[in-house]
Amino acid sequence: MSISPLQKARYAYEPKLPKILQSDIGNVAIKEGPATQSVADQEKVKALFPNTYGMKEISFVNAPSSAKACRQVVGVILSGGQAPGGHNVITGLYDALKKADGANVLLGFKGGPSGLIEDSYVEFTDEIIDRYRNTGGFDIIGSGRTKLETVEQFEVVEKVAHSHGLTAIVIIGGDDSNTNAAVLAEYFAAKKSGIQVIGCPKTIDGDLKNDVIETSFGFDTAAKTYSELIGNIERDAASARKYWHFIKVMGRSASHIALECALECQPNICLIGEEVEAKGQSLMDIVCHISDVVAARSAAGENFGVAIIPEGLIEFIPEIKVLIGELNDLLAVHADEFGRLEDFIEQFDFVLAHLSANSAKVFAFLPEDIQKQLMMDRDPHGNVQVSRIETEKLLITMVTRMLKERKANGQFRGSFNAMGHFFGYEGRCAFPSNFDADYCYSLGYNAYLLIANGLTGYMSVITGLGKGPASWQAGGMPITCMMNIERRHGEYKPVIRKALVELEGKPFTYFSSQREKWEKETCYTFPGAIQYYGPEEVCDITTRTLALEKGE
Repeated sequence: MSISPLQKARYAYEPKLPKILQSDIGNVAIKEGPATQSVADQEKVKALFPNTYGMKEISFVNAPSSAKACRQVVGVILSGGQAPGGHNVITGLYDALKKADGANVLLGFKGGPSGLIEDSYVEFTDEIIDRYRNTGGFDIIGSGRTKLETVEQFEVVEKVAHSHGLTAIVIIGGDDSNTNAAVLAEYFAAKKSGIQVIGCPKTIDGDLKNDVIETSFGFDTAAKTYSELIGNIERDAASARKYWHFIKVMGRSASHIALECALECQPNICLIGEEVEAKGQSLMDIVCHISDVVAARSAAGENFGVAIIPEGLIEFIPEIKVLIGELNDLLAVHADEFGRLEDFIEQFDFVLAHLSANSAKVFAFLPEDIQKQLMMDRDPHGNVQVSRIETEKLLITMVTRMLKERKANGQFRGSFNAMGHFFGYEGRCAFPSNFDADYCYSLGYNAYLLIANGLTGYMSVITGLGKGPASWQAGGMPITCMMNIERRHGEYKPVIRKALVELEGKPFTYFSSQREKWEKETCYTFPGAIQYYGPEEVCDITTRTLALEKGE
C-alpha cells in the first residue's frame, strides 16, 4: 500500500495520556460523585429510564481497583458524520483492552449502527489497528446514520451481541447517536442482558458539550482546518484588494465553528446565529448591516473583505424559521398536489397562496434560486434541507441588490465584487491535530475503564482540557443527565440537549468586544496549516474557544 510521508510519520506518533490512564489498570479505582439528574424534564426523563437514571458522576483515581478481571469481548461502532480522531478512539480502546488481557477482543461493526443489526463486523488485530493510528476519517469500519430506537432493533442487536459473547458496546457519535446509546443501555439493563453500553462525544460542530464535556472530539481539527483556509483567503483578499469573500462553515444547529474561526482569523464580519435569534434580527437587518460594513470600508479605500457565515444561519432568522416551518407543513399536507406542478411559476403561486401573509411576503422577497431550494430540497422526513441552501450566495445577491440601490441614490460610490465559498467536507476527515489525537485516544482508553468497572449508560469523559494531557482527568457521566424532552418529527422524545453559543460566555464576549474594530480595520491573522511537530505552543495548542473558556 502506498502511503504519504506524513501518514507514515503519524503512524509512529504516540498519543499522550492523562497521568491517571498511564497507571497500571489494577491501580485505577472509581471515585463516586453526586447522583445526577437530567438538565430538564426530570420526571419525564426518569420515567423513560428507570434503570439508568440518577446514576452518579464518577472519576478515576489512583487506588487499588475493585474491578473484577474477566475476559472482555467489546463491540464498537462509528455513528453519524465523520470527525477527525475517530480512529484514535478505537485504537485507544483496543490498546487498553489488550493491555488488560491479551485475550480480550474488539469487534468493529461496519457501516455504523446498521452493522450491529446486519451482523457485519471485523475483528481488530494489531495489523489492522496500526494502519489507522492518528489518521483522519472513519474508513476503518465506515459510519452510518441508522438510528437504534425501536424494540425490534434492540432485540436484533441483543441477539447479535449474544452470538459473539459481547460484554459491551461502545458507540462513538454525536448527540443523537449518544441518545440512542442511552436508550439501548436502558433496554439492556431492563432485560438484564449483561451487555454494557458506553458513549464517546463526537461532532465537529461543537454542540455536544456541557459542564462536564468540555468539547466534542473533531471540533479542534475541523476548526483549525477551516481557519487555515480562511486565513489563506484573507491573505489573498488583502493582496488583490478587490474582492469580498463570503465563507459558509459547518454548524447547522449552533455557530461554534463560525465563532472559533473568527477568533482564529479576525475577519471583517462573522454572523452568529444565536445572536441573530436573540435579537430577533430579520434578513433585511443582516443585509443592511453587511452593506453598512462594505460601504464604510469602501469609503476608506478598502473594497475588499471577508465574512464568515454559519451553515445554520437561515434557521436562526425568526421570519425565515417561521417560513421554513410553514413550508414543511404545507408540502407535507399537499405533497401530491404540489408534486403534480411542473412549472416553477405554478409552484411559486401555489406556495404563496398557502402561506401566511408575513411568510408569503418573506418568500416573495427571496431570490429565485433560494425559493427553488426551499421548495425542492426535502430530507427523508419531508423537511427543508437547510445545509443545501446557499446562504452565502443569498447574502451576496441581496447585498449586491442593496448596494446597487444605494449607488443609484448616491449613498455608495465604491465597488462590490463578491465570491462565495462553503467549507464543509474539507474539515471532517483531516489528519487529527495533536490535541484531537491525544484527546480521542484518551477517550477510547477511558471507555475501557468504564467497561471494566461494570458501568453502562455512561459517556466517556476527559476534563481539564485547557492544559496539557498530563494534567487531564478521566471519568464518566451518565448520558441521561444531559437529556431533555424535545419534539422531533411530530413526537416528544428524550434527546441530549444541544449546546448553543452562549452569548454571555467568554468566547462570544471577547469576539463582540473586538468585532467593531475588525469591521473597520484589516486585522487578519493567519493560523496556517496544522502543525504536528515542533514547539508545544505551536503543535499542541487548543482552540481559542477552549482557551478562553478555561482562562488559559
